[in-house]
Amino acid sequence: MYYIGVDLGTSAVKLLLMEESGKICNIVSKEYPLFFPHPGWSEQNPEDWFTQSVEGMKELTEGIDRSLVAGIGFGGQMHGLVTLDENDQVIRPAILWNDGRSQKETEYLNNEIGKDKLSAYTANIAFAGFTAPKILWMKKNEPDKFAKIAKIMLPKDYLAYRLSGSFCTDVSDASGMLLLDVKNRCWSEEMMEICDVKEEQLPKLYESWEVVGTLKPEVAEELGFSADVKVVAGAGDNAAAAVGTGTVGDGQCNISLGTSGTIFISSKNFGVDENNALHSFCHADGSYHLMGCMLSAASCNKWWAEEILQTKDFAAEQAPIQKLGENNVFFLPYLMGERSPHNNPDARGVFFGMSMDSTRADMTQAVLEGVAFGLRDSLEVARKLGIKIERTKICGGGAKSPLWKKIIANVMNLKVDVLEVEEGPSMGGAMLAAVGCGAYPDVETIGKKMAHVVDTVEPEEELVAKYEERYQKFRELYPALRPLF
Repeated sequence: MYYIGVDLGTSAVKLLLMEESGKICNIVSKEYPLFFPHPGWSEQNPEDWFTQSVEGMKELTEGIDRSLVAGIGFGGQMHGLVTLDENDQVIRPAILWNDGRSQKETEYLNNEIGKDKLSAYTANIAFAGFTAPKILWMKKNEPDKFAKIAKIMLPKDYLAYRLSGSFCTDVSDASGMLLLDVKNRCWSEEMMEICDVKEEQLPKLYESWEVVGTLKPEVAEELGFSADVKVVAGAGDNAAAAVGTGTVGDGQCNISLGTSGTIFISSKNFGVDENNALHSFCHADGSYHLMGCMLSAASCNKWWAEEILQTKDFAAEQAPIQKLGENNVFFLPYLMGERSPHNNPDARGVFFGMSMDSTRADMTQAVLEGVAFGLRDSLEVARKLGIKIERTKICGGGAKSPLWKKIIANVMNLKVDVLEVEEGPSMGGAMLAAVGCGAYPDVETIGKKMAHVVDTVEPEEELVAKYEERYQKFRELYPALRPLF
């Protein structure tokens, strides 16, 4: 049997075809446009997601017996607001996770409703990227469109709806809406009232591996699949990536160095830090996770190399870097503002500590170290909750750099495990589909079976000590500069 994982990203949909054994048979990517109608706005047309996903699935399954496709699962960009009217027509373009228009609504929720209440209702506080502030923005600024809303859903759930007709979401993705009672895995009545939303406008909640339906006959016919193909709820991109990297069960950790950066810690127990510096979400394995999210990670290195240095040869820029833990140049990686742990959309990138002998390599090193220090900020919050982490998996484009992995290992003082296959959310979506179809008993079983560690980067005692000293200086920079942002 075959299982399809669909990762609905911000720039493209990535589709993966997996055999029951875990062997990856094919990977296809299909791009679609991103629109910026005003400064700070970020939108997409949901129809593009569906069209490109269907075309991608056709290409993905060329040359195989399509009757053996058993299930489809999802990972996807979180927080985006998709609204449908009573005729199932999209009311307005989807407002995405990286859209900053709802800053006033975010401040209203945090300051007037109050962070304590939000945390009690949802285990989280408001961020401009979350869905609830977007709903409030739409109510205030587009009241006619707001009045037409019959269905509210997240990006990957629009795809599931078009494929199966099931109005559904999963608890991991719903955790990032600021509408879910995360601890009890149900919609928050208080937040629905605050956002003027009725429960019938919200999708039915599922666990990530649960079957939500089967393909619509007309979709199955177009794809050449059986109409019995099961559609599984799937997960938000970070939870799906965690499944794909085997970050399931209690006390597992994964660091992602993608466009944004995350540190993801799975936990059997529900927990919230006192300042809500970390997101407290449901996990795709049926438990919970804490997540620190930096808005700029590998994108900092991309910006520095391509925009400032005018090169795409990342390896050549990193080659001269020798003296780790001794760099006098610091970089605050807040090019897009910051989420965890500062929750400050006005924060900005800063170089600090240059002198006449600072080199191009020093600046590049500072960028890599700044991202590692930013992730360490979130790790420290988790440690204060009593969570003990000794090792982490690593994924994302930035994880292809041996130097960056070494910096991460020593800044964090963690063993960094490198995986044989790192396909992130698309792999996780396929694995969730396999569980939903009964090929595996649960998410933890398949996660541990398929995550093959092929290398481990060990922290070095001397380097750890040097980086500890540098990190303590890094920690002083943001509070000092915050009034200027």
